[in-house]
Amino acid sequence: MAELNNENPLIDPNILNKTAVAAPFTQKGIPDKGGFIWGTGRRKSSVARVRIRPGSGALTINGKTVEEYFKLEKDRNAVRAPLVAAGCGQNVDVFVRVEGGGTTGQAGAVLLGIARALKSYDPTLLPVLREGGYLTRDSRMVERKKPGKAGARRSFQFSKR
Repeated sequence: MAELNNENPLIDPNILNKTAVAAPFTQKGIPDKGGFIWGTGRRKSSVARVRIRPGSGALTINGKTVEEYFKLEKDRNAVRAPLVAAGCGQNVDVFVRVEGGGTTGQAGAVLLGIARALKSYDPTLLPVLREGGYLTRDSRMVERKKPGKAGARRSFQFSKR
């Protein structure tokens, strides 16, 4: 009977080699023709396409500044949160196209898109972004309406007679 060693043709010899240690991935993201790194974020029914490149810290959403596009302070803070956590808010220009949903869903989509683009831009930022929870997609969606109900769970008013 053949022993479990390098001579067994069914076992990959690389698996048995315990001394090999994978080097951490530190290569920066490869930009496209325009010099941009892309990231996509989704939240509820909103989708955000984010492009970043080295620059002066400009942040535009659908051609407007953050203050013009998001009226609520919590939405503006959510959009800037991954940039602040990574410490590169003044080093990159961020261009966002977002559509669908409402303002809170769009803010969540932009947050995830920026975090994913930063992760591709500089992989050393991964622990900081992961620790802040910026790379986790919020999977909560609106519950569908069921037949025979007024909404997802609400029933019609009960009439005894």
